[in-house]
Amino acid sequence: MKKHFSLFMLMAAFVAMPAVAETNWGMQAGSTADLTGAPAVRSNPSNVNYQKYETRSTTRTYSTDAGARSTASGSYYQPSSNRSQMYRTYNSGATTRSATTTRTETVRSAMKRKYYLAHPFFQPTEGKFGSITDLSYNTSSYDIDFIPSGAMSDTEAKWKMKQFAIKEDLSYGITDRFAVLLMGRYDFSKYKFDWKTAPDDKMDDNDLNIYGAGLQWRFVDNEKWIATLSGYYERQKDIANDFVLDFKAGYKVSKSTIYGLARGWLVLFDDEYYGNGVTGKNEGGVVESLFIAYDDDAKTTFFIEGGLGVFSVLEEDWTLNLEAIFGHYDWHNQASIKGAIGWQPNDWFALELYAKTSFYDTAEGKKLDFYGTEAGVWSAMGQAKLDKYNETSFGGRVIFYF
Repeated sequence: MKKHFSLFMLMAAFVAMPAVAETNWGMQAGSTADLTGAPAVRSNPSNVNYQKYETRSTTRTYSTDAGARSTASGSYYQPSSNRSQMYRTYNSGATTRSATTTRTETVRSAMKRKYYLAHPFFQPTEGKFGSITDLSYNTSSYDIDFIPSGAMSDTEAKWKMKQFAIKEDLSYGITDRFAVLLMGRYDFSKYKFDWKTAPDDKMDDNDLNIYGAGLQWRFVDNEKWIATLSGYYERQKDIANDFVLDFKAGYKVSKSTIYGLARGWLVLFDDEYYGNGVTGKNEGGVVESLFIAYDDDAKTTFFIEGGLGVFSVLEEDWTLNLEAIFGHYDWHNQASIKGAIGWQPNDWFALELYAKTSFYDTAEGKKLDFYGTEAGVWSAMGQAKLDKYNETSFGGRVIFYF
């Protein structure tokens, strides 16, 4: 039973597929290159990137004896070769004279380049490691009106999923252009049918549910453009094998990178059914299950999504990333928005906090088949109509570069 019913054990991997794909791979691919529009990063990330300019007003007095000028001390001033720029005061009958000038000088001070670790195009350069530990709290919910084909004691419920996930992405730069990545994700998940009148049905699922490997290629990186292409393999335990292709391209403007992205998944399911539900023992100790099928004929399917984003350096240590995504995920389409703020006090550590939520989903009003077990035998029980579909994630990423 567990083998057959395991299709819903990682419901968040499909109900919230945009979030899963992004946190697994999407924030890894690429390079920080040049976040401000200055020259692109080379193999040494210590070049100048984020620049400050300040204007300083200085007043200096110069005295000359018998027409000979002396210069003031200091590295920012050079005596003017055009004497008409000075206001001269001559002492009558004296052989000495003094001249005073007030100059406004622009002084350029360049700060050390930062390799912004929270940048969506980040990947380690040659011989470097990148580690991203992602801690997230994910929720999914929708109302259900069951349309049973037979007798059913309660036909109204709310599906709820609450999940705490820990994910690790470890990447290594083979060259400045190519990097390899290993990842794993451990989920602590709670699923529940919150019935209107009947007792709730609940189930917990704690396990290492996703793991995989990939290759990242930053094939464009110059003063104006940056682009990456990445490919990955993911294993979703007891559910499917995924092959993922990720493409990003960005245009650098001042201290921002405006970018577009496209991702595709070829999903090879272990079985023909996938969806969500719960399983457990009734009062008599008999194992029972209730399962809502997102698709009951999906041995192989394809997901795709695209979006736009902007990454900006607010101050030397602070960054902002906004992203909007629209995706087609086999049984439904979804639009979502994500915002993240990052803090990076040095070259090897960064902290980012993010939030993501869906604001449009074609799951609203869909009628899906649902199944149940009786004495261990699966049978079709009717249809389930979905309403008020919502997915939300909050999380933080701890990033190290060494």
